[in-house]
Amino acid sequence: MFRNVLVGVDDEGGRDALALAQMLLAGDGELTLAHVFRDEPPGPYRSDRKRADAGDQASALLKQAASEAGVHAHIRWHGATSVGRGLHEIAEMVDADLLVVGSSRRGLLGRAALGHDTRAALNGAPCAIAIAPVGYGTEPPPLMREVGVGYDGSPESEHALEVARAIATERGSKLSACQAVSIPAYAYMGALERVEVESINRLVAKARDRIAAREGVEPHAVYGDTVEELTLYSASLDLLVVGSRGYGPLGRLVHGSTAQHLAGTARCPLLVLTRSARTASEPAASDGRERAAPTVA
Repeated sequence: MFRNVLVGVDDEGGRDALALAQMLLAGDGELTLAHVFRDEPPGPYRSDRKRADAGDQASALLKQAASEAGVHAHIRWHGATSVGRGLHEIAEMVDADLLVVGSSRRGLLGRAALGHDTRAALNGAPCAIAIAPVGYGTEPPPLMREVGVGYDGSPESEHALEVARAIATERGSKLSACQAVSIPAYAYMGALERVEVESINRLVAKARDRIAAREGVEPHAVYGDTVEELTLYSASLDLLVVGSRGYGPLGRLVHGSTAQHLAGTARCPLLVLTRSARTASEPAASDGRERAAPTVA
């Protein structure tokens, strides 16, 4: 579970993201609600009065979100040229180990269909990121009956399995993993006889056996496109966890990766991890952020 969780709150509120954040927050973790307003870069056309008004509105919005959710949370607001950039900057300011955002309300119900701001938040995130589908925060509270992992044997998917196991253990959830097997690239270059040496069925069986060797993990293996098959798999899950290769010293998420595509198709909440993503085993830093308490009637 995560110890320092940042939740993006937009003008429509952040109920879905907040509900998912509470599911993934460690018992002694810190929760921060953040709002990013559009801001002009420094220059003669930048209005300090306009920025101050935007900050006041953001503060009121965040306090209202905390009150409605009944949570104690730090609040942060920030002006930036884009929402994605602003959320990344706040995540670095507070040393967040998880950023949680909602998906577009214009998407299909139950899918994490990405709006521009959500996609921007995912692209280049400096920490793990979770995306809540539309309606996730509605009553009754969501359950965590099964946690699934997109698995391919890579170090990133092994890390995803470790994190998913910790979440499943904490929540008393079932743990499963799925690998999608495809025909090797050389099969499309005239070497079809090589594919016959190890048939598709055998490849799928090997993938299933590899997952089954992990204690306490229900194995799934199928033949097909990775994104399509994991999308279908996600329909039976309450959380899908995937790894993502990173670049640069912070291990930011790679644009155009399988994780990026899944973010727009998954049928349950999606948790995307960088290889260096911090988990509950590491301590969280505390800073001087403003804390909003829920209003007591």
